[in-house]
Amino acid sequence: MNWTSLCFDWGMRRWRLVVVALTTIPVVLVCLAFWRASRVRDESAREVAARAEFPYRERVLNLAAPSGVEPISAAPEFRDIAPLRDSVLVSSAAGLYLYDAAGTPVRAWRSGLEIPPAEPGVMSAGPSEIFIATRGAGVLAFDGTRFRQILPDDVALRNVTAVLALSTGRVLLGTEHNGALAYDGHRLVALAGGLKTAYVTALAGVEGDMWIGTLTQGVYRYHAGQLDSLASALPDPQVLSISVAGAVAWVGTPLGVVEFRDGQRARTLAEGVFAKAVSANATALAVGTEDEGIYTVPLESRGMRTGRPAVQEVPGSVEAIHEFGSERYAVTASSVYRFDADRGWREVMTAPAAALSARNVAALGFSNGALWIGYFDAGLDVLRPDFSRSAHYEDDALFCINRIAPDPSRDRTAVATANGLVLFDGAGRKRQVLGRKDGLLSDHVTDVAFREGGMVLATPAGLTFVDSGGVRSLYVFQGLVNNHVYSVGVAGDETVAGTLGGVSVLDKDAILANYTTTNSGLRHNWVTAVARVEDDWFIGTYGAGVLRLGSDGRWSSFADLKRSFVVNPNAMLAGKSRVYTGSLGQGLFVYDRDSKRWTNVTNGLPSLNVSALAEGGGALYVGTDNGLVRMSEEALP
Repeated sequence: MNWTSLCFDWGMRRWRLVVVALTTIPVVLVCLAFWRASRVRDESAREVAARAEFPYRERVLNLAAPSGVEPISAAPEFRDIAPLRDSVLVSSAAGLYLYDAAGTPVRAWRSGLEIPPAEPGVMSAGPSEIFIATRGAGVLAFDGTRFRQILPDDVALRNVTAVLALSTGRVLLGTEHNGALAYDGHRLVALAGGLKTAYVTALAGVEGDMWIGTLTQGVYRYHAGQLDSLASALPDPQVLSISVAGAVAWVGTPLGVVEFRDGQRARTLAEGVFAKAVSANATALAVGTEDEGIYTVPLESRGMRTGRPAVQEVPGSVEAIHEFGSERYAVTASSVYRFDADRGWREVMTAPAAALSARNVAALGFSNGALWIGYFDAGLDVLRPDFSRSAHYEDDALFCINRIAPDPSRDRTAVATANGLVLFDGAGRKRQVLGRKDGLLSDHVTDVAFREGGMVLATPAGLTFVDSGGVRSLYVFQGLVNNHVYSVGVAGDETVAGTLGGVSVLDKDAILANYTTTNSGLRHNWVTAVARVEDDWFIGTYGAGVLRLGSDGRWSSFADLKRSFVVNPNAMLAGKSRVYTGSLGQGLFVYDRDSKRWTNVTNGLPSLNVSALAEGGGALYVGTDNGLVRMSEEALP
């Protein structure tokens, strides 16, 4: 081989290497790009999965009713029913009730006493446990002997709106703002991304074919990992109830029930009916309503014809309808009904008798030795010392009770309401209703406090003074820090007004000082409660807990009140040895005047939303949005 040929061969091999390099490098770069993209995608997927997984705690409950706490009976307000061996479990705002097959009560577990302080709601029976949704305490699982609690770390997820136990052991949870979650005993995760902000109202179906009803987005079908929106097939986007049997689903709305077959709209049943509860068997669909009773709609097998619906009146709103084997049950707030083919719906279980007219307590007060209880929307009760009801008042004026205040100088009681100030005489007779027609700034009276010779009224338009000199008012134009006054307190000639925009201090009718977050140690301008404690004022806020305003005008906080919390309107009471403060969602806060320390009390409360307080007969009465309890001295810290 000569040098020319050798050089030519070497040159050709070199060009081949260059060509191979030029063609290989882009392929390598493309593969590297794909690898990096795949890695980023996998990391993103892991991040999404991590975000979709919700931390929670699980524990076996071993609660015992605390001593010294006595619930004052109120209507339990039944919510749902589930089979438990040869008995049935009924959920209610007051707790859980076990009835035998004959309808005889066997046992009760009361909210805040034997179970956590929250309202039980919808239930679903799984293979070995009943799962119970609660408002505030996550989900309870009951096997007939013990309770387990599944409690999300996120407080917003503890209000569970729906629950569905699947045969595989998974449990679906409906939430108010995070759609549907799935719990498998190890993880709590989002069911589907498309539901991440939905308010879930109903869950039904089986593993692999689940139906999710929402408050504003209609109904979804989740099957084979796919989420289908069927909102356009509904007459109203609000879903109230769902019943599923095989490939057929019935979705209840305020305008009737839509039947779906294999995910396709088939027909509308009970058109125009407010379908709060639905349940289907082989022959008929039962539709429970708000105030029209229960409709029974025959389901004919030939074609799509529907027989004429029949309706049976039952008192109150129908909360749920279920099929257990061959039995069909309907639940109202006060009773459970069972369907009899010959006699229709027959009452088989009833709620226990109650002393209170309602559960949502808005105001408390003692007057002439009797306990007065005001409700948000059920008027006013007066109870004797033995807790028997001596009177009930309810009319257009006695609605949304804000404060009950006895007059220390005269034999009368003032009741501040959203529709005026109602005055009762010493015999408990309603004597007068004051409103705008009488010179008040507003018909809505948020608070009332008595002072020498008259009284001070808080309204959303300012302060009104009523005494022998007549009726006169004070508002921003005259120097009040804000017109919307929530609470007033009086000590001698001094009056303190808590408003939406800060605190005003008055000497008689004259403004002495205004305090806001910009010119003082007040940490939140929205003030909801005030109470005189020795020479100081305790100021309750909507979000910054309790602060102290000293007689020298200086503000201070409490070292052991590190958590910020919402003080409910007028939910503050200066007792003989303690100061009590009711919070929104965090229970009762108790300040011991001797030790100068605060303690948070939750045990024994039917709800952590404490809305009213009164002291009398050596005990504290605590009103919540879910009932009233009496706490003796030994039950208090």
